[in-house]
Amino acid sequence: MPMIVAGNIRKLYLPVIILLVIFLFISDILTGSVYIPFNSVIQLISGKSADNPIWHKIITDFRVPKAMTAVLAGMALSVSGLQMQTIFRNPLAGPYVLGISAGASLGVAIVMLGLSPFFGHVNIGPISNWIQIVAAWTGSAFVLILILYASLRIRNVMTILILGVLFGSAISAVISILQYFSHQTMLKAFVIWSMGSLGHVTRSQLDVLAISVLVGLLLSVISVKMLNAMLLGETYALSMGLNLKLSRVLIFASTSILAGSITAFCGPIGFIGIAVPHITRLFLRTADHRLLLPSVMFTGAAIMLLSDLLSQLPGSDYILPVNSITALIGIPVVVWLILKRNGRFYS
Repeated sequence: MPMIVAGNIRKLYLPVIILLVIFLFISDILTGSVYIPFNSVIQLISGKSADNPIWHKIITDFRVPKAMTAVLAGMALSVSGLQMQTIFRNPLAGPYVLGISAGASLGVAIVMLGLSPFFGHVNIGPISNWIQIVAAWTGSAFVLILILYASLRIRNVMTILILGVLFGSAISAVISILQYFSHQTMLKAFVIWSMGSLGHVTRSQLDVLAISVLVGLLLSVISVKMLNAMLLGETYALSMGLNLKLSRVLIFASTSILAGSITAFCGPIGFIGIAVPHITRLFLRTADHRLLLPSVMFTGAAIMLLSDLLSQLPGSDYILPVNSITALIGIPVVVWLILKRNGRFYS
């Protein structure tokens, strides 16, 4: 009987979560300090003009891009977390915990703060978006390479996690030095960016972000069979004829692009990457990435949309940093994992 229930949940989970994403997407567009009637929102989403031109500007220039950014961020961070948990075989691995997001932040800091004393504010049109995002990719890839090197020499997963935290702390120290010597105007912009926000992404940045995330997700889809083979260890993967070096390069490239892209434009958003894969596994009870990957993708989108809704404090004009909400969602999951691994939670 439990197997039948589990099978039904697996069949229904993905359609239900997709419907939930659509519902939360519309809810996110409806929510804000300015009340816009539901009919007018639907008209604007469908491409029709609204009676009030201000509503049109609010929806098309702010709320829709913000909701789309939330979807992309949720998908990217969740998939990158799933990939890291699989390749390191560690349930506590994730882009934020392993210092990957910190590496991406360093890339952005070098562009925003490190170059400003010499060139001023780096802004040369659409090219500046690509400069920022490539810098974030490079920073995240640098940390990933360090962690991979450590994992080849050290087999203890908790030690690798501690090293990830240390790498993140060292990078934060470098960023602090850059902040100390940076111009006041750029420092303010960087501090606001570091709080994490989905609403500061412009339309031109959203285009770059969407392309980057789609490329990263495509690489992750290509890696599904590799991830399944790695679940049982490197020896088993090699016996199956898997090219480990190529697999690592492909998965690390996907993770760097996904985590780096979101960090570049939205700031370091924590705990989504570590929490969402476990929330999804809790419902699906499977380790098969053919089902896990799309489910994690849309679960991440739903949770990020929900986080954005909660961050707007419905009924008020205040907006909280989205990082605060994701931490409140993700930290209980991390605590649950630690207690479970120590045998104090669920036998």
